[in-house]
Amino acid sequence: MKVAVVGSTGMVGQVMLKVLEERNFPVTELIPVASERSVGKKVKYKQKEFTIVSMKDAIAAKPDIAIFSAGGSTSLEFAPLFAEAGTTVIDNSSAWRMDPDKKLVVPEINADVLTKEDKIIANPNCSTIQLVMVLGPLNKKYDLKRVIVSTYQSVTGTGKAAVDQLNGEISGDETTEKVYPYQIFKNALPHCDVFADDDYTKEEIKLMKEPKKILGDDTFNLTATAVRVPVQGGHSESVNIEFENEFELDEVRKILSETPGVIVMDDVKNNHYPMPLYSEGKDEVFVGRIRRDLSQPKTLNLWIVADNLRKGAATNAVQIAEYLVANNLV
Repeated sequence: MKVAVVGSTGMVGQVMLKVLEERNFPVTELIPVASERSVGKKVKYKQKEFTIVSMKDAIAAKPDIAIFSAGGSTSLEFAPLFAEAGTTVIDNSSAWRMDPDKKLVVPEINADVLTKEDKIIANPNCSTIQLVMVLGPLNKKYDLKRVIVSTYQSVTGTGKAAVDQLNGEISGDETTEKVYPYQIFKNALPHCDVFADDDYTKEEIKLMKEPKKILGDDTFNLTATAVRVPVQGGHSESVNIEFENEFELDEVRKILSETPGVIVMDDVKNNHYPMPLYSEGKDEVFVGRIRRDLSQPKTLNLWIVADNLRKGAATNAVQIAEYLVANNLV
C-alpha cells in the first residue's frame, strides 16, 4: 500500500502522518510530498526519516492513495493528475466538495456512497464534520426542519501563522506577523475566511451547504455564523435544531451515545460538558448541553466540540482511506 501525503510539512499534514501511525494504517511505502522549497527535506514517520519528493515524482510513483492537505489551488491542479495515474485522492481542501461528480464523505455517516470509480474524494470542512456526526443520526429519527449553528473556532483552523500570532500576542511580542485583521488574544472575531457578496463568510457558506450533500437531504434549512476565538486545539458549536417530529431528550442522548465516533458528555449537575481543552488530541466528537428549546416546539439545543485537526481533518481523511482498504475499493 503506497501512500502519498501531499502537504506533509503543514499543520494538518503533520497530524495526518501522526494519525496514520497511531491507527497503524497498512502503509508499505510512504511518499511525503510538499512544495518545491521543501523537496529534499525530511519528515518523520514511525521513528524513520523519509525524504520529501516533488509532486511530479510522487505522481510517477503511482501511489495507491494520496491524501491531500495543500490548499485548493494545489488540489485543483494536481489531484486530477494523480487520479489519471490510477491513484485514489482524498482531498482535504474545499476544491472538490461541492462538485456534483465528487463524493463528500464522513465515514460514520455516508461512506457507503463510495465506489471503485471514485478517484477524487472530498474531505468536508472541519466544522461540517463534527456537525453532521450529530445531525446524521438525529435526522434519520426525527427529520430535520431547520438548523442554526454558531461556531467558536480554534486558531489552528487558520494554520501555523495564526497560532504564532496568538502566542505572540500572549507573550507581548509585537513583531509577530498578523494573519487576522485584528488581535485574536482576548478577542473574538466574527470572521472566518473571506466575506462573500452576500456578507456571509466562506466558512459559513460551507457550513450551510456541505451537510445537505453529506446527508443526501436538501429538505431542511441551515444557517450559520462562524467566529474565531483565542483557542488552540478544537472547534466548538452551539446548535439549535428544529425537527419535523417530536423527540424525547433521553432518546436523543441514547441515539447519540450509540453513534460510532460520538461521545455524550451531558451531566450539568457535575459540570460535565464538552470543551476544546478536553477534545484536543482526540478523534471523537463530543456533544453535551442537550436540552429543549423552551421558545418553540420540536426544537433542541446542544453543544458540539471536536479537535479540528484530527476528526475535523486528518482522522476523517484516514478513516476514508481505511474504508477504501477494508472494502477493496483501492
